[in-house]
Amino acid sequence: MQPTFGQRVLLGLYALVLHLAFPITLYHLVWRGMRQRDYLRRWTERYGWLEGKLDLHDAIWVHAVSVGEVIAARPLVDGLLARHPDRPVLVTTITPTGSERVRALWGDRVHHVYLPYDLRAMVRRFLDHARPALAVIVETEIWLNLYVECERRGIPLMMVNARLSERSLRGYLPVRAMARLAMQSVDLVAAQSRQDAERLAQIGARRERIVVTGNLKYDLLPPEGVHEQALLWRRGWGEGRPVWMAASTHGPEEADVLAAHQAVLERHPDALLLWAPRHPERFGPVAALAREAGLAVRTRRGQRLPVATTQVFIIDTIGELLWFFASADLAFVGGSLCPVGGHNALEPAALGVPSVVGPHTFNFAEVTRRLGQAGGLLQVGDASALAGTLGEMLGDPARCREMGAKARAEVRALGGAVGRTLDLADQVLAGRRQFGAGTAGD
Repeated sequence: MQPTFGQRVLLGLYALVLHLAFPITLYHLVWRGMRQRDYLRRWTERYGWLEGKLDLHDAIWVHAVSVGEVIAARPLVDGLLARHPDRPVLVTTITPTGSERVRALWGDRVHHVYLPYDLRAMVRRFLDHARPALAVIVETEIWLNLYVECERRGIPLMMVNARLSERSLRGYLPVRAMARLAMQSVDLVAAQSRQDAERLAQIGARRERIVVTGNLKYDLLPPEGVHEQALLWRRGWGEGRPVWMAASTHGPEEADVLAAHQAVLERHPDALLLWAPRHPERFGPVAALAREAGLAVRTRRGQRLPVATTQVFIIDTIGELLWFFASADLAFVGGSLCPVGGHNALEPAALGVPSVVGPHTFNFAEVTRRLGQAGGLLQVGDASALAGTLGEMLGDPARCREMGAKARAEVRALGGAVGRTLDLADQVLAGRRQFGAGTAGD
């Protein structure tokens, strides 16, 4: 379909902005590389130069921006590999941590490169090498040139596990015309909830192409042997100790997490904190923060596991959260004491571990609501309330177990999104484009 005059104007304005901002991409890579050296590697992929790295035909391409999206996509990619054994599967990410997770999960079973920046020439070079029969975007990554170019080439495009918070919706409103142009190129939007579906329609998704499928992470299967491994670990560092985990924390809330643990230690002197910062560049500073507070600290890379005298254990690796969640009595899910919007509490819930979150959970409002109503999650108003709640719950193991069982039951009851999404992917591959406002998964 040829773009209209108005659409050509929008594309031209978008291209102008991107070209003016292009030098910033080099600065960004260097700046991030100073904190995480993997950003200094494989630069050519980020600019669409893929000669000798990628040469596919009729691939199924799945884009998952970082670790969280890769984890969400895991059962979907596994299903695609099983259903389409003769098609190559390409998984792209943007972050090195996402890339590392792809390799750990699938190795050579999938192809992997970084997704290039959204300049037209780079997008075209990427698609020339990827040549997908189907494009699958996990969650809500909207790239105007990429989406329009997929439509121009006749590549069917799906957004799966799609979500859009009220805050994100407000962020799109000033550029609604561009968002609408991109969303009009999408053949199917598989939304997590009715609320997400409505908000995605407001930024331009075609209502007849939206289906509510539920959240892929509700189909998360714990790794085989994870509970047995957790039991062995706990015997090594003290089986009867109260253990809580602070997962995916951000810089602005790190002091609050440390203060909460110091308050916990006053009530439970043998308590252990398993601490997993969200970003690798925070691993070292968090360990230093805990040491400066006079606490006994060990790290996953340095000493591998806690011992009986360890008070804070820093998980400074990628891809091991599930194993440590299973080893905890209780989890605090970060990004929620500061206005980041929270992270997903489904991972501890799937393992039967209850969660505590702060007031800022707008990115995961539906998950927070469901787990809270089921009795598997508590939401607190501030850092002081977090400390009190942690101390109270760690003193009541029976309550933790009861809440964990309710959380796990809620996750199991809401499963099925992966199968629904795989069926829809097959329909899109077969050429279907009209779906109506489906309601599966509520």
